[in-house]
Amino acid sequence: MSDRSTTRRTSTTPGTGYGRVSTETMRNIVETRRTRRSFWQQLTLIGPAFVAGAWQFGPGNLTTAVQAGSGYQYALIWVIVVSTILMIFLTDMSVRLGIKSPISLISSIKDHLGGWVGVVAGIGVFLITLCFSVGNAVGSGLGLSMLLGGSPIMWTVICTVVVAGILLLRNVYRVIEKVLVVAVALMSITFIASAFIANPDWAAAGAGLLPTAPGGAWLLIVALVGTNFSVNAAFYTSYGTKERGRSEADYRDVTVVDTIPGIVAPGIMTALVIVVAAAVLGHTGEAAPTIVALAGVFEPLAGPVGATIFGLGFFAAAFSSMIANATAGGTMLSDGLGKGPSSSSATAKLVSGGILAFGVLIAVVFQSSPVQLIVIAQALTVLIAPILAALIIIMANRVTLMGDMRNRWWQNLCGIIGLVAVVLLSIRLVITLVS
Repeated sequence: MSDRSTTRRTSTTPGTGYGRVSTETMRNIVETRRTRRSFWQQLTLIGPAFVAGAWQFGPGNLTTAVQAGSGYQYALIWVIVVSTILMIFLTDMSVRLGIKSPISLISSIKDHLGGWVGVVAGIGVFLITLCFSVGNAVGSGLGLSMLLGGSPIMWTVICTVVVAGILLLRNVYRVIEKVLVVAVALMSITFIASAFIANPDWAAAGAGLLPTAPGGAWLLIVALVGTNFSVNAAFYTSYGTKERGRSEADYRDVTVVDTIPGIVAPGIMTALVIVVAAAVLGHTGEAAPTIVALAGVFEPLAGPVGATIFGLGFFAAAFSSMIANATAGGTMLSDGLGKGPSSSSATAKLVSGGILAFGVLIAVVFQSSPVQLIVIAQALTVLIAPILAALIIIMANRVTLMGDMRNRWWQNLCGIIGLVAVVLLSIRLVITLVS
């Protein structure tokens, strides 16, 4: 098809409520159709959303899911489903922002909304990573202790050193991406196996898809939303998309093989953890005191192998989240301060090291990680999430930046629903904590 033919068709092709489709967009559509990727070529597009999913699905997520299942059985599964749907839409906006931003999302925020707004965004994500760092550090050490024995603190220090070594590598994002995709695959296998070992009541689990709010569950609901509608992880997806050099021609395939499965996978795994906890501990009506308590219940069900399978999944979740958390916090604070938007920049690596050091320091000083403190830390992230969600939605509607990739009305509707949800949950959290 010639350029003249493309232009002629563009002039008579209606848009979707935003005027006519541009020549550039039609060219991208034609180019995409000409270069249909094979199945194996599409798999090479997997990456940024799976990194976000690995960050989202960490020990804090597991802890809140275990408490939800053991304390309220299957009643809170609906929270995961709703959070996952909203997360897909917000992550999709971030992917498009990564494609269209000339340098980075925070740089574009500075250009369009003011430098101080970009600084606030970078600092906001950094503060969230500090909240997550302690749980990630303790969780990785606890996971290896469950598998290999020995002191959890010793394994926490070892895991932190290993992650620090990974972050020092050149082209660090590509290495991290590969590690985390493997970790997500490992987690999927272990938690699916755990669910079948636990032999849950699947009919009751299906009933948990109907929204209910049991008495005393509001803090836990806020924590579940904070971990599964992970606005900070969605925000960071734009950086992975930019580092991988994605284009408009890649967008459709990226959505199918990366964005949707990368976000759905941790949602399914979280729901499975709730199902497992409900099956093995829910009959007591009491929340599990520790992750070890849940893993230990598998021994009567399936012997030591059952506990090992769950422990392996827990370690993969904590270790992968530790890597993604430190990388994201370092990259976005570095960008917010104007020191470069790449995870390979000196400032990003220095900040990432500081996040790791903070996590291991708190873990060593306090020698424990009470479940309730992890839940509260996860819940507190929703106080910052509304700012990040609002910035994503605003930037995804900037015509001068996004062009024909800007939000459609239905994307805005889902984004606003998510924003309203985190705002209301922030208010509910404050009421819960002060009452």
